[in-house]
Amino acid sequence: MNPSTDTTSTVIAGILLIAVPIAFNAAFAALAAKFDYPDILRKPTAEVLAKFSAGGSALVLLWWGFAMTAALLTPLAILVSDSLQGAAPALLFAAAAVGVVASVVQFLGLIRWPFLVPYLARESAKPDTTPARREAIDIVFQSFNRYLGVAVGEHLGFLFTGTWTALVGVAILQSSNVNGWVGVAGIIIGIALALCSLEFVGPFEIKGWKPAAVATPFVYIVWSLWLVVTGVALLM
Repeated sequence: MNPSTDTTSTVIAGILLIAVPIAFNAAFAALAAKFDYPDILRKPTAEVLAKFSAGGSALVLLWWGFAMTAALLTPLAILVSDSLQGAAPALLFAAAAVGVVASVVQFLGLIRWPFLVPYLARESAKPDTTPARREAIDIVFQSFNRYLGVAVGEHLGFLFTGTWTALVGVAILQSSNVNGWVGVAGIIIGIALALCSLEFVGPFEIKGWKPAAVATPFVYIVWSLWLVVTGVALLM
């Protein structure tokens, strides 16, 4: 790779590290304001779908945009590995691969909202929908929520995102173009994020592991700030 290409990758990586967490948190805040997310998920299915229908096309597009922020983690992970000068190639490859997996599972967890949920909401809203069909809609919605939402999007999303963050932290410690304290912070935050993935695993699957449930929002905010700081460090 020639120096100009290397510089371009670093600049794009830095921009994405700053832009992606801002976009993610902006979309999350908009969903919280418009859809009462994620608290709405504790409501009965019929109430969730009714509120979803009330949001109209704007809410569907918002969910689509939220899913796209997860997709952007793919080029981000690849370009970050390409930008850390001096780190072990095997470590950088592993970080990029894990980052892509983290992007994919988060995307799969979110993409049901702009495609599957609108159909369920329309069917639920029909006046001639039978009680048996409403029960089927409830089962489908809750099953996909547990599978794609909790298992794939949250559990695997937190696990692989945390692992990617920790690997990038180690790579930063080996690199020559980012200060080592950013790497140490990445390792700590990555481990914390991976631990948050245990909220609904094993004996915690019914009520959840309360420490993880309490810590997750704060860890995600700190993780977002770490991404921005890392992006600024690369651009400098």
